[in-house]
Amino acid sequence: MNKQAILRDFIETVWNQGKIDAIPDFIAAQYHIEHDPGDPWDGQRLDVAGFQNRVAQSRAPVPDQCFDIQALFDSDDSVCMTWLWHGTHLGEIAGIPPSGKTLRMSGATVYRFDGQRISGHWQVADRLGVFQQLQANR
Repeated sequence: MNKQAILRDFIETVWNQGKIDAIPDFIAAQYHIEHDPGDPWDGQRLDVAGFQNRVAQSRAPVPDQCFDIQALFDSDDSVCMTWLWHGTHLGEIAGIPPSGKTLRMSGATVYRFDGQRISGHWQVADRLGVFQQLQANR
């Protein structure tokens, strides 16, 4: 399977459907979050269990979240994905109680590959926009 197909399957299965048990099928033994400002895991190296914990914690306040892939571009060992994200605010985020409102965000992520496994990412995302939406929903 090519890297773009693997990434599409990973995003749909893990992030959109929340199938945390499928993570070992996609993630390398060590996953490096190279650059992801505003993400509590920025700069960390995670094993598979650590990545599973990250996904569970990230999805908890917005369990119906969905990444809509806009475009994919690949190079030798990576795939760049531009995306739009949305989900319903059903759990506390940064001390802000659930509003039941839809949150939206955009971003771009470069996923690194080690063979057929995803081994890390470098990402920019509009977290400020999400925070502004949370403040407006109070």
